[in-house]
Amino acid sequence: MNFFRGVISGQAAGPQPSGAETIQKLCDRVASSTLLEDRRDAVRALKSLSKKYRMEVGTQAMDHLINILQTDRSDSEILGYALDTLYNVICNDEEEEQDESAQKQADDLGLQFTDTFIQDPEHVTLLLTLLEEFDFHVRWPGVKLLTALLKNQGPQIQGIILVSPMGVSRLMDLLADSREVIRNDGLLLLQQLTKSNAAIQKIVAFENAFERLLDIITEEGSSDGGIVVEDCLLLLLNLLKNNSSNQNFFKEGSYIQRMKPWFEVGDDNSGWSAQKVTNLHLMLQLVRVMVSPVNSPGATASCQKSMFQCGLLQQLCTILMATGVPADILTETINTVSEVIRGSQVNQDYFASVNAPSNPPRPAIVVLLMSMVNERQPFVLRCAVLYCFQCFLYKNQKGQGEIVATLLPSTIDANSISAGQLLCGGLFSADSLSNWCAAVALAHALQDNLTQKEQLLRVQLATSLGKPPVSLLQQCTNILSQGDKIVRRGSKVQTRVGLLMLLCTWISNCPIAVTHFLHNQENVPFLTAQISENLGEDERLVQGLCALLLGICIYYNDNSLENYTKEKLKQLIEKRIGKENFVEKLGFITKHELYSRAAQKPQPVFPSPEQMLFDHEFTKLVKELEGVITKAVHKSSEEEKKEEEVKKTLEQHDNIVTQYKELIREQDAQLQELKEQVASMTSQNEQLQATITQQQSQIQQHKDQYNILKLKLAKENQGQSNSQGDGSQVNGLQTEELTQLREEVEELRKQHSLLQTQLGDKDALISSLKSGAAQTAEGPAGGSDNTELLQELEALRSQVQSQSTEIGQLKMERQDLLRRAEVGSSDTLPSSDSSLDAAKMAELESRLGAQTSEMERLKAEVKNLSESRAELEKHLDSTTSTVAILQTEKEKLQTDVQESKKEQDDLLMLLADQDQKITSLKKRLKELGETVEDEDDLDTRDQTDDDDEEDEDED
Repeated sequence: MNFFRGVISGQAAGPQPSGAETIQKLCDRVASSTLLEDRRDAVRALKSLSKKYRMEVGTQAMDHLINILQTDRSDSEILGYALDTLYNVICNDEEEEQDESAQKQADDLGLQFTDTFIQDPEHVTLLLTLLEEFDFHVRWPGVKLLTALLKNQGPQIQGIILVSPMGVSRLMDLLADSREVIRNDGLLLLQQLTKSNAAIQKIVAFENAFERLLDIITEEGSSDGGIVVEDCLLLLLNLLKNNSSNQNFFKEGSYIQRMKPWFEVGDDNSGWSAQKVTNLHLMLQLVRVMVSPVNSPGATASCQKSMFQCGLLQQLCTILMATGVPADILTETINTVSEVIRGSQVNQDYFASVNAPSNPPRPAIVVLLMSMVNERQPFVLRCAVLYCFQCFLYKNQKGQGEIVATLLPSTIDANSISAGQLLCGGLFSADSLSNWCAAVALAHALQDNLTQKEQLLRVQLATSLGKPPVSLLQQCTNILSQGDKIVRRGSKVQTRVGLLMLLCTWISNCPIAVTHFLHNQENVPFLTAQISENLGEDERLVQGLCALLLGICIYYNDNSLENYTKEKLKQLIEKRIGKENFVEKLGFITKHELYSRAAQKPQPVFPSPEQMLFDHEFTKLVKELEGVITKAVHKSSEEEKKEEEVKKTLEQHDNIVTQYKELIREQDAQLQELKEQVASMTSQNEQLQATITQQQSQIQQHKDQYNILKLKLAKENQGQSNSQGDGSQVNGLQTEELTQLREEVEELRKQHSLLQTQLGDKDALISSLKSGAAQTAEGPAGGSDNTELLQELEALRSQVQSQSTEIGQLKMERQDLLRRAEVGSSDTLPSSDSSLDAAKMAELESRLGAQTSEMERLKAEVKNLSESRAELEKHLDSTTSTVAILQTEKEKLQTDVQESKKEQDDLLMLLADQDQKITSLKKRLKELGETVEDEDDLDTRDQTDDDDEEDEDED
């Protein structure tokens, strides 16, 4: 014990041992001591020496410290000392005053000890287990040690944690720790853990990380919070950046809505702290991650929609128009708004309606463009405004039309500044960066919009007093090619590149604009002179753009100008420049070092204004046109004619295919309608069948009841004939009832004859329908449906006829009953029996009436089915005519195939003639003494070789 106290207090009698010797003795004590207190004191001493003697402690005590972690789990104090010692050995914390070589040596030392520690993956698993200890002296140094390991060997540690059971879940529990020190260091640990590992990022996200982090940000004061908010935002960026699964989970969890309160700013925005600026900057980056152009279009559009619906876009526009916002936050806000509205029509329309709080109010677009063309504004801010304007016009033909409309004479307002006026002012200002930005912005107003390209040709500019106005196209070409003052201004590479990009975008895919450009007699000579000259490195890009512009004039030329047709322009290139030289100059564009940088992403990011030369959308145009222009320059007139003929033929075939597609769609629609009608009629038929079955069962019941009554009545009549009484007494009421029954029977007979007549008419109609179905049985469609309908009608007719027969039998039995009643009335009947007979007759009459009404309903259904049959016949006729049209088209196509076969036969004959010529030429060569190997000779030689091989095999 005295030894340990001496080491710790620094007091010792006699000569002092060296650090290595002391550490060796301490390590021996840790390994050999049986008392826990002795081991604890030794480990505490190693901790105190670990920073000064890092190398010695790391090399000698590493294994002993790991053994302490494994064996002394019950004592939290010794565990804390061991973890602190390992942290001091492995961590590469930078000292305040340390040169680069010493720092590099320290980093290498930490990396070496980290490799030693993770040689056995169980050591990392042991460390994860120790993090479950709630004791502060164990958990906190364990978090720091794991963080240091991740900094030194991140991928290896990530792999071990990923395969460790519940490894990530244990680390997520650190965010719920009530002690802020552990929670904050846990944030740093998770930052290192989630770097560049999508699998761990997904696990952390599904461990409810978003909910916990957003809660911490809210508790800490959002943007006004401290360094903890910054750590939470950095962790969120790690989880969401380039991880589509987590982005979708973040959106589906409605966490975008919780971002809106972050951007609430007051009227007084002066005096923002550096931490608030950092926090807000990270929050804006988090929004941009969700709507980045590199994400999938569907995911980006969904996030943009959510940001508009929850009011986040409106809040960002409020910051955009607020006063006193720091410049870097304003710049990042502009970039964020740009990507939130990019390609979203609803968001773009909202942004167009935003006004700046000025008097009078001005649109936000106008205010931003004023900053872009102002050379006193910061460069990064001007780039952000240009990006915002490009995103506003991206896939927004409505916005493009509104911008171009501000340049047209009919819409110019002299009392207000418009976007078009600002762009023209920047295009012709003395600042080359303003020239470039205005040219690129105007080019985006024309991107993929033929209508606006033609409308922009109407724009007229007043150059000076007393001179007529000139078109915008003419003025752009004048800046490139005319006037001493203009030439000096246009001689700047940046200005000339911007104007050439504008002209290329303007006239591409617009023959009318090409004609206007070629109409100026000075343009083509200027371009050929620029391309043919041997200029310096700085001018090579201008030469390449001039070659691209001239190539566009050839490719999109409609030959409306006699002096500048496609053929004449190609002849001019061949004489003045040379085709190979022209193609070489055209390749200068894509070979430029700044071209590939601009092609990577839409946002214009340049280290300095001088390097701002290419636009992202223009690089797409160059990639699209370079190959076709090269082919167009090398093609002959005959090849072009053939290509035009092929294009016309293809267009004709496309038109024919389109017509057939439309015809097939119409027929599909008709077939679908017929199928629906057949389905409805089938369901109706099933209902009728069910009704008929029910009626048949009711009729059978009525028959049974009637037979019973008939038997009862016969018995009663027999009994009455045997009885004695006064047969001359007849009830006067019974006589009146019998008379009424006779009248009703007569009326029923008339109705029965009328029904028989109607049934005969229906039979004739069904016979005619059968004959019509037999004639159309071979039609392309509808035959089977008609046959089924006829069968259904025949079944209904037979059912109606059977019911009519049954009703007739009932009537005959009723008449027989009436006759018996009349016979019986002459005898003497008791009054009670007479009233009973009257009741039975009334019941029979009611049943007969029900059967008659059911008969009428069935007739009405037969009539409806007949009408449906007529409609089906109409559809059948129209389908038959369609089939005839298709047959005619088929015959035409067969004729075309026959003609193609004839042409193929002609080609075969030509090939045969060619073979004969080749044979004759070979004979002449043989006669002249030349050695010529015929195909027959080669075949004979191959056959001989094969025969020899077969003989050898047989031997």
